[in-house]
Amino acid sequence: QVPLQESGGGLVQAGGSLRLSCAVSGSSISSYSMAWFRQAPGMEREFVAGSSPRAGDTYHAESVKGRFAISRDNSKNTLYLQMNSLKPEDTAVYYCAATTTNYYASSAGHYDSWGQGTQVTVSS
Repeated sequence: QVPLQESGGGLVQAGGSLRLSCAVSGSSISSYSMAWFRQAPGMEREFVAGSSPRAGDTYHAESVKGRFAISRDNSKNTLYLQMNSLKPEDTAVYYCAATTTNYYASSAGHYDSWGQGTQVTVSS
């Protein structure tokens, strides 16, 4: 397991933007496939986006495609999620996750390291 620390959540109006960050400690982010998940109250944890160590190898769930963008900065050992055109239904706790395998997956069970989560609230 690797320590992960999310930041960047907050309250934003519909149509606004936020950028989430996930700092990786103690190891190089280039050793991990990473993902963002979210969980709304009473709902299951939902896969949002994934990123493998291979440059440009990313995937976004249909619900966020065209609005959200996952990226990583190896020099800063940080994963990002740029969220634009936010909607009230995007309100959730957002988690970053990591796995030492060389591919991402939409199943939460694929990941063995998780951050503590950051709250994103989108008002209408």
